[in-house]
Amino acid sequence: VQLQASGGGLVQAGDSVNLSCAVSGGTFSSYVMGWFRQAPGKEREFVSQISQRGTRKSYADSVRGRFTISRDNAKNTVYLEMNSLEPEDTAVYSCAAKDTWQALYDVWGQGTLVTVSS
Repeated sequence: VQLQASGGGLVQAGDSVNLSCAVSGGTFSSYVMGWFRQAPGKEREFVSQISQRGTRKSYADSVRGRFTISRDNAKNTVYLEMNSLEPEDTAVYSCAAKDTWQALYDVWGQGTLVTVSS
């Protein structure tokens, strides 16, 4: 299974960015998908995750109400819509996959950098 995130870039505070993560080589609709981020000099942190059919979602407190996760099983892609961006959201954003909601993530993709300037 391969995951490839895209959509990052340099934006200003208050702007929006939409990230995508394309999955290949597996059965996308069977995976719980998640987004994580790692800011410079910090540990990787959970951002959001979505269940296999998109009926269940969870968010980190720091992004709830600003970020929205979604998925399109026909396109084998998970998305992260990021609104009202803040400089503190600057990080490399990565997607990941796992088999069940409670499991640990065991498949990771390369990230995409989002830089938010003040």
